Amino acid sequence: MQFKRINNMVGWVVCVIACAVYILTAEAGGSFWDCGEFVSSCFKVQIPHPPGAPLFVILGRIFIVLFGNNPMGAAKAVNIMNALASGFTILFLFWTITHFARRIMNVKTSDAVTGSQAWAIMGAGVVGAFAYTFTDSFWYSAVEGEVYALSSFFTAIVFWAILKWENHADEPGADRWIVFICYMMGLSIGVHLLNLLTIPAIVMVYYFRRRPSFNYKLIRTWFIRLSLIGGVLAFILALIAANGEASEERGIGMDGTMAGLVVLGVGAAIGLLLLAERYKKDKKEYYGGIYIFFVLGCVITGLVQVGVIQYSVKMAGTFDRWFVNGMGLPFFYGFTFFFILLAAVIWYGFRFAAKKGWTYLRLGLWCLSFMLMGYSTYVTTMIRSNADPAIDMYNVDNPISLVGYLGRDQYGDFPLVYGQKFTADLKDVKNTGMRYEKARNKYIEVGPDKKYVYAPEDKMVFPRVWDASNEQNHADYYAAFLGIGRMKDGSYERPPNQVDNVKFFVGYQSYWMYFRYFMWNFAGKQNDNQGLFTGNVRDGNWITGIPFVDRIFYGDQSAMPDSLKNNKSNNKLFALPLILGLIGLFYHFKKRGDDAVTNFLMFFFTGFAIVIYLNQAGFQPRERDYAYVGSFYAFAVWVGLGVLKVRDWLSKAASQATASILATLICLLAVPVVMAQQEWDDHDRSQKQLARDLAKDYLESCAPNAILFTFGDNDTYPLWYAQEVEGIRPDIRVINYSLLGIDWYINQLRYKVNQSDPIDVVWTPEQIEGDKRNYILYRPKPGIPEDRFYDLYDMMKNYVGNDDPAKMEDRGGGESVNTYPVKKMSVAVNRDYVLKNATVNATDSVVSEMRFEIPKNALMKNDLAVLNVIAANKWNRPIYFTQPSVELGFDQYLRRDGLSFRLVPVIGSRVNTDWMLDKALHKFAFGNAQIKGVYYDEENRRHLNTIRTAYAELGNDLANKGRKEEARKVLNLADKMMDPANFDYGMTSRGNMHNRNSLLFLESCYLAGDSALAQKVSASVKKDLQQQLRYYNSLSGTMADNLADERRFADNYLQALQQMQAMYNPASTLKGLTPADSSKK
Repeated sequence: MQFKRINNMVGWVVCVIACAVYILTAEAGGSFWDCGEFVSSCFKVQIPHPPGAPLFVILGRIFIVLFGNNPMGAAKAVNIMNALASGFTILFLFWTITHFARRIMNVKTSDAVTGSQAWAIMGAGVVGAFAYTFTDSFWYSAVEGEVYALSSFFTAIVFWAILKWENHADEPGADRWIVFICYMMGLSIGVHLLNLLTIPAIVMVYYFRRRPSFNYKLIRTWFIRLSLIGGVLAFILALIAANGEASEERGIGMDGTMAGLVVLGVGAAIGLLLLAERYKKDKKEYYGGIYIFFVLGCVITGLVQVGVIQYSVKMAGTFDRWFVNGMGLPFFYGFTFFFILLAAVIWYGFRFAAKKGWTYLRLGLWCLSFMLMGYSTYVTTMIRSNADPAIDMYNVDNPISLVGYLGRDQYGDFPLVYGQKFTADLKDVKNTGMRYEKARNKYIEVGPDKKYVYAPEDKMVFPRVWDASNEQNHADYYAAFLGIGRMKDGSYERPPNQVDNVKFFVGYQSYWMYFRYFMWNFAGKQNDNQGLFTGNVRDGNWITGIPFVDRIFYGDQSAMPDSLKNNKSNNKLFALPLILGLIGLFYHFKKRGDDAVTNFLMFFFTGFAIVIYLNQAGFQPRERDYAYVGSFYAFAVWVGLGVLKVRDWLSKAASQATASILATLICLLAVPVVMAQQEWDDHDRSQKQLARDLAKDYLESCAPNAILFTFGDNDTYPLWYAQEVEGIRPDIRVINYSLLGIDWYINQLRYKVNQSDPIDVVWTPEQIEGDKRNYILYRPKPGIPEDRFYDLYDMMKNYVGNDDPAKMEDRGGGESVNTYPVKKMSVAVNRDYVLKNATVNATDSVVSEMRFEIPKNALMKNDLAVLNVIAANKWNRPIYFTQPSVELGFDQYLRRDGLSFRLVPVIGSRVNTDWMLDKALHKFAFGNAQIKGVYYDEENRRHLNTIRTAYAELGNDLANKGRKEEARKVLNLADKMMDPANFDYGMTSRGNMHNRNSLLFLESCYLAGDSALAQKVSASVKKDLQQQLRYYNSLSGTMADNLADERRFADNYLQALQQMQAMYNPASTLKGLTPADSSKK
């Protein structure tokens, strides 16, 4: 049979199987993290967070319509879209592997293949494709409504397309494949930027295929010329920038390091070319060309990222500002004119290329044109933003805001080549340009772009330990990782040096945040507890399942608590995919070095290069393995090619045909079959819908027309999904605390959204635009006594909202900030009114005014927005929070009304008993946790604990009020709806928070008089704590030291359990290990 035919047939079979796997295991509804936001955006074509994903939104909307435009099925439709995209990713991976395998075996696409060849080549494709199908990270993304699955599809199709071009490069019209690739890349920008990282590999394929037609001497000459010219320009710009930062007044000297790095970089660029040429003198042009085109691929990647994506829109935005502000024309005229002008330039370029016969210029212009056509999906973002949808992140209703949206301006930037250490003191702030926002009929200035300046001695090359803000404890993590202590005054005992910098890069960024993930997918995974820090041998590590190997790295895994040993994410792959992949890697380089280099570039740029670019600090909010699936895709190619080497080995003892069959079957059973068997249970989300149910529980906890403040992705995005897609409680205004730090989000509160009325935020849009009131400082004032309470509304409107210089502080450099002179605030309370609108109950002890003291010496814009909403609300609308502590001083006025906490003018009112009882018995849902076998990972368990804790507190409250029968009913309902096989009471977790929450539930059981349930809970918690202590006692050295806190927590909670039993159930005794025993080793 002809190779092409059998390749297509087997490929489609593989595709169908992969699609079936992903569809069968796709989540039943919306998932946690960004999925709720993306599904909501797809359902109503809205604007997700920067830098957006307009193509994903459009395609998601199409799939929702195809599946009946049913709100209840919208999330499933988007999940299936991703499942199909992932299945087709596997198809293109199969064809990629068979392409490389065919070339190794010297088979052409038009050739008829023997049975031996067919089994070998197809076997390689099947094994590699199915191995990737069942990898942990890719499977995770394939079954939920996030952008990474579709991004992987585009990565796979462009890599396959360049190999398709390679097959037809000598045929007329073959370069249309190159144009097709650029169009796909343009489209992929509307999903995720990861696709651009395939460019170096694509350029290398082009080089290897076209190498005979290149004039190496000419290319070499221009490479050196351009390196020198670019170096001179960069050197001058670096000196100008350094001179702009220098300040004698602030003690900042001229820092020529960047200029020196430019010189070093140019020297290295030319020097590496000379080294490449001398590697093998008889192949000087071959290796020199590889190096030059590698650099060219990197440069093209940068030009697309900066030039096409950033500066094309930035220039268009600048034109629009000129046309609007300078000529009085409507918005978008300048934007349109710029792209008409660009089209004219490209058209002239085509004519010039045709006249000169410059084929490569013509091809480049076609590529640019089609890339821009694909990229044009972002126009829909501005169109939809002008309609003011409910989800309108960054308010991208004009070209100027689109620039910031694409540039992810709200997230800030970070140094890559040269920058500050985390111990650095800020020396100066330089204005680098002006920022503009759209007003009624023109663009207005909203403040300068700022650059933070540090002393040269506080900077380093290739800064990896850079985040000095410590807003998310990043600086503390750096210090702990590097062993740098703190002084009594809060300063660090020493700054990090370059050795520390490299240590963090290797130990944390490279090993912990990349290699660990790589090993999850190809060696095995320990459990689903997030590994927050290196050296923690208990949580989130890679394992092999081979006891003596794992014992070397993590101690005796058989001594782990059952809750970790039996964790469904405990996947033992025995490193078989890794071994087969390494065999394939070396075999590929030996047989087809050029192809191996191409795949290696794919592997490197979608993996390790991302590590370098992201420059991640410690304490990430979640595991980041999804970012590196492109790298795992490339390694799966080598997993497949490993089959050919196994075939070679077997052919020494059997015929070619037999060896091919045996190699395929052995590798298939040893790798993809083992992976599927180990990983199915922790990737099957087909019955899980906790994100949706949790959102429903939060919303149903609230009274009508409420305002609900949320604090993180997973108590915000699921709520957006519930409201925007399923229409659950659209009367509630969900406000994300983090986003309140940005002016456009505060301004959106002024609009009616769904059935939620506008919200008064006290200040005008002009008072919060740009950097205005980004933060304010506590500064006592003479004549304003600090021992009395001041009306919050008056303080916000007339003092903090006043730009009188006497009420502001000059911070130097032309910057003045607003202040607040007192910390004691009050909100007046009309008792009759709050009784009438059910803010309080008739039996509540209502205060005449809500008095509180702000605990902070500085308030950020989001803090101010919360206070303003409270002040302006005047108890008209219910105000809720998704957490019981807001750190603004009024926690004592927060009452649990279910999962949400309501602000009430009653001190110490813990639970709104009757309200919450009705919700708990009739409204709340549990995400199908009652169905045995449904898998809940750590993040899901954290939210199930939120529900369980709410029931525990309600049960406790009922029991203390003498309503024990109702308390038992509540507690038994929670027990019934959370099957212990899915979510046991005793489970090992970070900080032992799971067992802590179970102890709260246990105390409620005792108070309610439910001895049977108490025994069930206590037995489970006791078992886990005792097993934890046995495990910690089995460790020694640094392994034990790194888990000392966890051991202490377990010991303390075991003592608490014993004390609780002694208090409530004296007849019960702890058998086995006692707290006193736990200290022995």
